[in-house]
Amino acid sequence: MLHTDTREATECGEHEAAAATDELFFQRCHWCGTPAYRRSFCRACGSTAFRRERSAGAGAVVRRTGHAPHHTWFVAMDEGFNLLCQVTGTAPVVVGIGARVRVVRTAAPVGQGLPVVELTHPATSSEGWW
Repeated sequence: MLHTDTREATECGEHEAAAATDELFFQRCHWCGTPAYRRSFCRACGSTAFRRERSAGAGAVVRRTGHAPHHTWFVAMDEGFNLLCQVTGTAPVVVGIGARVRVVRTAAPVGQGLPVVELTHPATSSEGWW
């Protein structure tokens, strides 16, 4: 019989492990290998069978979302999955599309639940957040 993890078990396991070690974990589909973050099924093949992998924690800013006070961005992680996160340690106008970031905390302070990243290499001057 095929073993499949439920969404609750996978998410809770990822969150608990990440909170304990402060490392970012993601899912990879057992069937097609597509990476994902906190998904209940594979977006490529529809499978619910995932294995958990540790992320290196590096990625590039893809686009901005939300309002400036929230400072939330979509980041394309090097492993191939996208992550909605908050950028810390810099003003929103400094972060540009293409800027390199790394994970600092896997979850923000209580109530927000987003991973937190910091800028490691700014985007070129021709790339802006607008």
